[in-house]
Amino acid sequence: MLTRLVAVFLVAAAGTVLAQDAPIAGVGPAGPIKKLDGKYAFTEGPAPDAAGNVYFSDIPNKTIHKIDAAGKVSVFRPESKSANGLMVNAKGEVVACEMEGAVVALSADGTARRVVAGEYDGKRFNAPNDLVLDKADGVYFTDPMFRSPTPLPQGKTCVYYADAAGKVTRLIDDLPNPNGVLLSPDEKTLYVLPSGQKQMMAYAVEAPGKLGKGRVFCELEQAKAGGNGGGDGGTVDTKGNVYITSATGLQVFDPTGKALGTIKFPEQPSNATFGGTDLKTLYVTARTSVYACPMAVAGHRYPAK
Repeated sequence: MLTRLVAVFLVAAAGTVLAQDAPIAGVGPAGPIKKLDGKYAFTEGPAPDAAGNVYFSDIPNKTIHKIDAAGKVSVFRPESKSANGLMVNAKGEVVACEMEGAVVALSADGTARRVVAGEYDGKRFNAPNDLVLDKADGVYFTDPMFRSPTPLPQGKTCVYYADAAGKVTRLIDDLPNPNGVLLSPDEKTLYVLPSGQKQMMAYAVEAPGKLGKGRVFCELEQAKAGGNGGGDGGTVDTKGNVYITSATGLQVFDPTGKALGTIKFPEQPSNATFGGTDLKTLYVTARTSVYACPMAVAGHRYPAK
């Protein structure tokens, strides 16, 4: 699927991108893309809180960092058990996918840890990767094979739901390495972004933790002809547009699955979120760095944030 590219060019070690092509109409970027920091092994899981802070993971270094509203970066949790995807819940806890086998909630100061989902059918998870919270205080999360022990503890790669009481249900078990997971603003659609295929999936949410049959939402543009590369992480905005990180950049689709364009970054992006007090700043984790840019549209604020 061919898409219009939103190209970016040279970037300083930690500064402003010098030039960019025309933005996606009504979406953005609405200004220059800036590199906020770039000293990490592999960045992932950007997540905002209501105060304007943004958290992100450095997976190999097993740390979670916080960018405050003034742009200062600090260590939020020095031992994260290889945390990947993050999201802030209504209590101000940072809910994290620990790739060492559990989904946990970390206290607002980063010192306390409680297990949200530690096992299914008496076995630890493979390596929880990404998550999204719903208005029922439940957690949808993916469990692919990346950084998992072998053989896979769960025997297959799946998507799960942990309800507010801690009951875990397996929802999807037929996708090649489900990775990113998102909810539409009305929470009627769950998007699952597999890494092992170019087709991104959508499922009707019939009730919290109960899904209808899956359908192909869109196909990602490929970096190489004939490729079948999938998505990594992503985010949604208030218009219901879906942003998916891929080998070509941050691909943007409208709610019907129509390709709107691709926002390019100096490094391949892994995940994205909207942050800031007005949710009109796009934060993107990309390999060793974190980037940010103003947008023409605001990100969706999940009720649990």
